[in-house]
Amino acid sequence: MAQSLFLVTLVVDDYDRAKAFYCEAIGFDCLQDEMQPGGKRWVVVRPKGTDGAAFLLAQAANETQRSAIGNQTGGRVGFFLKTDDFARDHAAMLAAGVCFLEQPRREVYGTVAVFADPYGNTFDLIQHAAPATS
Repeated sequence: MAQSLFLVTLVVDDYDRAKAFYCEAIGFDCLQDEMQPGGKRWVVVRPKGTDGAAFLLAQAANETQRSAIGNQTGGRVGFFLKTDDFARDHAAMLAAGVCFLEQPRREVYGTVAVFADPYGNTFDLIQHAAPATS
């Protein structure tokens, strides 16, 4: 049996604000943006050029959901955005106003820097190190 994680809900305060950040500032594709009953929308965004997991941007509908905005992982880095060119994507994201919480650093596993979305959710932008050759 084959399984894969394809969609993760991300609670946001406003559909358009979230869509603008994810699609314009960090370059995701908008796969769907459709009206649903009750004034809700089905807004799905995913890193450009991939067929992996996507975010369902879900506008908070009550106080319990609003209290989860920006803290869906309890303050830990919750999301990991892999890139094939760290310098290119880091520079483009900085130019688009993305808030990086640290300078890029090299680790044994690759080059990484933590950034935050407008809500405070944190992400690692990471380019994995090339495998060691013997």
